[in-house]
Amino acid sequence: MRIIIVGAGFTGVQLAKLLINEKNQITIIDNNEDTIRHASNILDCTVMCADGNNLETLEEVGIARADALVCVTSSDEVNMITCSLVDAVYPDVLKIARVRNYAYYVNTAAAEQKHKNDFSGKRRPLYGINYMIHPDVEAADAIVQSVENGAVGNVLTFDNSDLEIARITIGEGSALDGIFLKDIRSKTDLNFLVAYIEKDSQTSLPSGNTKIENGTTLGVLVSKENLSQLITLCGAEQKQLKKVALVGAGRIGTIVAERLMGTQKLSGFAKFFSNAISKKNLDFVIIDSDSELAVAASEKFPNARVLNADATDEGFLREEGITNFDLVICATHNHEMNMVLAAYMESLGVKQSVSLVTSAAFGQIAQKLGVDVPVALRDAVVDSIMSHLRGKAVKEIHTITNGQLEIVECEVTSSSKANGKTLKEISNPGNFLVLMNRDNTGTYQIVNGNTKLMSGDHIVLITVAEHNKKVLSFFAGND
Repeated sequence: MRIIIVGAGFTGVQLAKLLINEKNQITIIDNNEDTIRHASNILDCTVMCADGNNLETLEEVGIARADALVCVTSSDEVNMITCSLVDAVYPDVLKIARVRNYAYYVNTAAAEQKHKNDFSGKRRPLYGINYMIHPDVEAADAIVQSVENGAVGNVLTFDNSDLEIARITIGEGSALDGIFLKDIRSKTDLNFLVAYIEKDSQTSLPSGNTKIENGTTLGVLVSKENLSQLITLCGAEQKQLKKVALVGAGRIGTIVAERLMGTQKLSGFAKFFSNAISKKNLDFVIIDSDSELAVAASEKFPNARVLNADATDEGFLREEGITNFDLVICATHNHEMNMVLAAYMESLGVKQSVSLVTSAAFGQIAQKLGVDVPVALRDAVVDSIMSHLRGKAVKEIHTITNGQLEIVECEVTSSSKANGKTLKEISNPGNFLVLMNRDNTGTYQIVNGNTKLMSGDHIVLITVAEHNKKVLSFFAGND
């Protein structure tokens, strides 16, 4: 694919790296000389210092031949105007814009929903933007997914399915401690599939000879009803969360509170589940040191206790009983403080913690500090954008750790080399692993070697990131 990225900040550069690794033709544009100099030093692609919202500039770098335009500058207006400008002249180019202004995002979504039946035939998207990405919404969705599953680790869920991928660490004394993966069935008859292994700071696809030990982390595909039993088998415990504290009443904190208090629903990968959190008799506390944010939160969430205070004050935390809570969610705009505060509150007695962090690299640091679930804001945005760049057969994508592995949901097409074949016929250990399949009845099933794939099936697979393009071409064909 030919893709033009406007904006060479962290998101633009990270996105470019992933796309370049897949052998796409990338051009990245930014009008800041220092930013573009840094990008040119680390990216093997065309780099231009210019205004990306200038049509002549875009035409110079080949917008007429491009498959997609991604606008991720620091200005929402520039991102939106650039997409609108390109749409007016080159409507066939896929256009993605990141916006941080929540009003733009919700108003656009509301307008699309209200008038979806008012147009006949083909029409242009609002503002010329095919997909509008809001970082706060992506991060909030990821936080709530984890909380709804007991904050035992990052959890991926799927539309119209009771299956999910949970990240679970093997505890000391677990029945699985010290066994090889090929022997795991001798320990349980639970129906699950190990999707990936994190061991010794490395993430890899599983093999039968992989040894599971205390501290090994498994990415496991399992049904919601079996998750609690699997967590217990791994030496952990999924407890129902009855006392939850949210630190940060800003935008992300507000969205999280809306989700958890039941006023909004999630969409896409972030489907709303309630395995671990009980809204009945839930003691939900919101803490923020900003008095205006605290007042706004108290008005918006009458069923929550809203406290205008400093969450680092041990005396306050003990006086309000926060140190005895089941979970703390640190979702302030200060991501470094979130990590430290989550670890600090656990040291005082809070049982589990979720922390919003900047990126996956900071997430690893957070875990070393003792944070149970770090949620990487920037990586959530990159994942969402990448999902929309895979072509119409690819529905969703999620990167694992630092992008070493990718979980992808895609459709098997009529031109796919997998069409009509069983998984054992197309097995390719070390490159990809098919996890589950949704057939024409709309039901997702965990697969085995005898599962036969047919055109129209939706599969979820995990693949080594550097092989992603080849693997997707194999399953999605040319459609």
